[in-house]
Amino acid sequence: MEETKNFPTMIIPDGTEIGVNEQNQLSIKTPGNLVIQNSAKYCIIESGNGSVRIDPDVKVEVISLQAADTCYVAGELTAWRVRAEKIILEKGARANIMLQESESLELDRAARLVGNFSSEKELYLTLGRFSRQLQELPDTLTPGKDQEPPKIGDGPTEPAAPPTPDEEPFIAPDGEDETPAEDQRKTDETLSLVRIVVERELGRSSLDETGRQALEQLLDLIRTQNLVGVSEKSAYLLSQVASPSEDLLQAHRMLSNI
Repeated sequence: MEETKNFPTMIIPDGTEIGVNEQNQLSIKTPGNLVIQNSAKYCIIESGNGSVRIDPDVKVEVISLQAADTCYVAGELTAWRVRAEKIILEKGARANIMLQESESLELDRAARLVGNFSSEKELYLTLGRFSRQLQELPDTLTPGKDQEPPKIGDGPTEPAAPPTPDEEPFIAPDGEDETPAEDQRKTDETLSLVRIVVERELGRSSLDETGRQALEQLLDLIRTQNLVGVSEKSAYLLSQVASPSEDLLQAHRMLSNI
């Protein structure tokens, strides 16, 4: 009986919201500070007026993490978006953050940060510029496992194309047309960005079957580089999606310029 008194006490402050989505991902919204001491997959973690801390040896995967003050990471964090006044990675911490929105970022010398884009537009444009390199990644690539380099004698290999330089978009002088190579580069970038948007839309739980089938058809056209099919069918296929997101509407506008 005495042992039961040693269990930790959980206090749920007034105003806290706790829920689970269709993917069994937990959402926690609390008005004050939040300390996470167990590894889990979350949909939303939010501190309305305080800070969020992930303790050592704790692995957290979350779509959106928001803290009015500071996000402390002492364990491991994988997140699509983190919004906080300050993000601090303590000794030994590891964070994979795709979109980071904070006033300041502090990393211990022994901490590691991967990702760290400032906006979705920056992420789309960066991935678009390296679309060829992404397509050349091996299908067997898995997180956390380094791939062995090809062995001599395994067959001829083509050198990887050099990354496209991070330069300003080409603007043709008055009276001059853009080169075919420049047109092709812009088309490839557009298709890469639209592909990312469509793949994200397919992950929406609210997408109905008609919209899902339409997006899958569009994605197939993009993957096979079927420009004629994209030009002729994209408008109709996108019109089949009920309540399209702003990103999908932007993708529609981008495709109309191909």
